[in-house]
Amino acid sequence: MKTVAKPRLGTRGQPELTRAAILEAALTEFAAEGISGARTDAIARTAGVNKALLYYYFHDKESLYGSALDHVFGGLAQRLEQALKPELTPKQKILAYVQAHFDYVAENPIYPRMVQREMMRATSAASPHIGSPHIRQMVDRYFRPTFMNLAQILQEGIAAGEFRPVQPAQFIPSMIAIIVFYFINTPVVRLIVPGDPLSPDRISERRAAVLDLISAALFRNPELADAKETLS
Repeated sequence: MKTVAKPRLGTRGQPELTRAAILEAALTEFAAEGISGARTDAIARTAGVNKALLYYYFHDKESLYGSALDHVFGGLAQRLEQALKPELTPKQKILAYVQAHFDYVAENPIYPRMVQREMMRATSAASPHIGSPHIRQMVDRYFRPTFMNLAQILQEGIAAGEFRPVQPAQFIPSMIAIIVFYFINTPVVRLIVPGDPLSPDRISERRAAVLDLISAALFRNPELADAKETLS
């Protein structure tokens, strides 16, 4: 009986696995080098494919970069959608958002560096459209819907007397910065505080500190322990 050979990674016989391997390698390369410094031959080598196959799945380096960005923000949007359940109170929703966003970044610590590089690229020219062809799409697909959702939660919490009267346009960027900046700044944190800033213990400590700080800044009567207990 003739044996049918199984398709290998790096061939067109396993498109989903091959595409995922290329994306994973691209994320690491883009986070480290940015799109201008990233090399497609390095991405192909890490993914275990040849460059011709890489270009079969992604038209060019810019298309691959856009797909990598979409993977980062699409994954976060999916995580937040699962966390922000309609039956939660505004306070519970904010805590659920902070925990979901923090955990997503903690599981993928290279993502903030890639996002930071994209923001730098988008502001490197007088017009974002010149600096990056992707930023407008990311804003329309992910940033604006998330912002509008969080703004509505804040407004509901203020109206219910749960939150201090903050301005969403100011509070939301500050909240996101508190969540993300630690991961962007790990090389400096490592030099200031001995040990691995991404170890499970340090991540757990940071997570608790982030929740505590945001709660203290927003809640009229911060009761973080009770709120966390309700969510668990």
